[in-house]
Amino acid sequence: MNWFITDNTSGAVALNEIPEVGYNDFYNDLAAKLADPRYHAAHYFALPWDDRLRFICLLLDDAESKVLLASHAMEYYEQTHLPSLTALHPAFHPFERDIAERYGVRFDNMPWPKPLRFPYDRFDRGSSMDNYPFYTMKGGSLHEVNVGPIHAGIIEPGAFRFICNGEQVLHLEIALGYQHRGIEQLLADTGNRLRQMCLAETVAGDSAVAHATAFAEAIEKLSGRERPAELERERTVALELERMAMQIADTGALSMDVGYQLGQVACEALRTMTINTTQAWCGNRFGKGLIRPHGTDHPLTPEKARMIRDNVRDIARRYDEVRRDLKSSPSVLARFEQCGTVPREEMLRIGGVGQAARASGVARDIRTSHPWASFAKCLHHESIVKHQGDVMARLMVRSREVLQSAGYIDRLLELYEQKYADGPTPCPAPDYTAPLAPSSLSFGLVEGWRGETCHVLVTDAEGRIAAARIKDPSLHNWLALALAVRGEGISDFPICNKSFNLSYCGHDL
Repeated sequence: MNWFITDNTSGAVALNEIPEVGYNDFYNDLAAKLADPRYHAAHYFALPWDDRLRFICLLLDDAESKVLLASHAMEYYEQTHLPSLTALHPAFHPFERDIAERYGVRFDNMPWPKPLRFPYDRFDRGSSMDNYPFYTMKGGSLHEVNVGPIHAGIIEPGAFRFICNGEQVLHLEIALGYQHRGIEQLLADTGNRLRQMCLAETVAGDSAVAHATAFAEAIEKLSGRERPAELERERTVALELERMAMQIADTGALSMDVGYQLGQVACEALRTMTINTTQAWCGNRFGKGLIRPHGTDHPLTPEKARMIRDNVRDIARRYDEVRRDLKSSPSVLARFEQCGTVPREEMLRIGGVGQAARASGVARDIRTSHPWASFAKCLHHESIVKHQGDVMARLMVRSREVLQSAGYIDRLLELYEQKYADGPTPCPAPDYTAPLAPSSLSFGLVEGWRGETCHVLVTDAEGRIAAARIKDPSLHNWLALALAVRGEGISDFPICNKSFNLSYCGHDL
């Protein structure tokens, strides 16, 4: 089968250049490629197009830094049953479940034919949380524990159903989809580019910079205009500041859950210092308003660059002390080590991404495999990988990434200060009116702090955004959490959960 081959720095692709083949050829070739761990899917989705349903796959070649595109199609209301790719490669389960839920497509031998997120425009309006088909077991010694969907805090809604034998968790099923936000449709319905950027920032609030960057880069590819190196540098600094803030926050949350108060309060202070640094730069602690297409409203100045650099150095120094204390605390190690383990083979099977995958020995990192912007030009990223796959490994990947990100920020701002010591960065103002290529597809692919973040945009014949498809890293990693708690005591669920810290919003699009 022919694939259209591009990469993470190239422009948009005309829809008629994406090969369309029969499903048998698509299925056989894709299944064969996925048997090689160098490949994994960035996205697979369907779109109504000219009275047909067109399926498009973005396949990443992590060895050659290539992005492969191919498609197949069927009549919109055709009741053809398609062989399920999930039956061979479980990583495809969220993609096929989403397609089935939206359009009623049936996948034969699909091992998990359940709703994914209950979108407001789902094919089967009778499908609801009230009749979600939770997995059940029978046995006199078994009992179920239901948590959620409303939680004791300010987090988003999600239902967790545990099947336990005494205190031991035999099975956890996580059901999401309570919010029905319809954010992908909102992106397509509005022609206001600024409003689209504001929507992209809200896909997952703690990943505002990652999602805004992915969306902005997809827009910029459709416009066919290159980004100034200065703008790419500033976006990279913002991404790594976001990574630092959230990884520090997770360190504090894990410390809190095992009663390690020193780690908790120290990380809360350092996280506040990090997000306040972002606020001093752009006026918002989470970086909202910072990323805009083709330019920025908040260009760096020598004063802001020095402020960021000084703060980041101080944060990294103090956080490194916390990291060393955590590693030398026997009570912390006793709770974190050999707890919530996800083996490498399982993480590969389910398509895990981000620091959770890297903690299990799966070196998936867009900064290394598909570098863009500063990572393709002046930063040569080396992924931090652990192999134990437990809570401690996920924490250690996080903590080392904080220090690594601090080093990247310091290096990028040093380059800035050398070049622009006498004035602000000559970054252009945002452009919300640049025409977009008609009948084309583009994608923004970045490594957010949680992992691989992908925005795909498709335009119509007039160059308007006709469809948007978003993949947050939580889409795959929720299943990793369910696997992590199998065989553990139910009292260890909170620290397993915090060690992933997944997004409800990023799932409930």
